Amino acid sequence: ARVVESGGGSAQPGGSLTLSCTASGFTISAYAMRWYRQAPGKERELVAHINSVGNRKNYADSVKGRFTVSRDNRKNTMYLQMSSLKPEDTARYYCYVPLYDYWGQGTQVTVSS
Repeated sequence: ARVVESGGGSAQPGGSLTLSCTASGFTISAYAMRWYRQAPGKERELVAHINSVGNRKNYADSVKGRFTVSRDNRKNTMYLQMSSLKPEDTARYYCYVPLYDYWGQGTQVTVSS
């Protein structure tokens, strides 16, 4: 079982990106999931949390109002829509399944002009 992130890349300040986290080997519908990020030289930080059915979401203060976490259990995929991106959003973004301690390999997001 594993999770794989995709959708990272480069964006200009003020731009948008959408990340995906697709699971294989298990069905995500029963599990809460999270997005984390880690910038060079910094600790990994929690960005967003979503419960199993997608009706309860929590965000880091630094991304509230700009990022939206969602999930499509039929597609076995979680998403992170990122808008109004800032240079300080530059980091490697990771998908995480708390119950099983599953981490993806991460996808890089770089925000610069």
